[in-house]
Amino acid sequence: MNQKHNKLVAMIALICLVAFQGIAQDKSNRPSPPAETNATVGDVDVTINYSQPAVKGRKIWDGLVPYGKVWRTGANEASWIEVSDDVTINGESLSTGKYGFFTIPGENEWTLIFNEKWKQWGAYDYDESQDFLRVTAKPEKSDKFYERFTIEVNEDGSASLNWADLSVPFTIKAE
Repeated sequence: MNQKHNKLVAMIALICLVAFQGIAQDKSNRPSPPAETNATVGDVDVTINYSQPAVKGRKIWDGLVPYGKVWRTGANEASWIEVSDDVTINGESLSTGKYGFFTIPGENEWTLIFNEKWKQWGAYDYDESQDFLRVTAKPEKSDKFYERFTIEVNEDGSASLNWADLSVPFTIKAE
């Protein structure tokens, strides 16, 4: 009976462990839930994966997100972009592939960064020497208020980063 009891306890422990791992992997319950935007621009599939922090009454620009410092462009894991073929971002060439998508916000200009290391937590291990492309974009006052950080990509190649009362437009074009 003791051997059966031990097997039963081991089986229950294994079931609990598997169930806990499943719960731990559920990212939708995070305060900044995961999001993904997809579009086909020309004949190129574009996917941007990110997390959506909320304003929650906080000062976002040059507050929670400081000007002049590399930002993971969302929350949690670093955001990433994947393109199925070569594209241009604001007129500059980006090769087929998957890239970490970082930004350096500024009051009058943002730097959009496409880094070869796409899988990392936040921007803590960001390494400028692994940047594949950097382009600039001009922030503008948004027509609407975005409580959650939102990235939009449209089939016409227009794209934007949107949060609070700010929008940072940029273009993605098939080469």
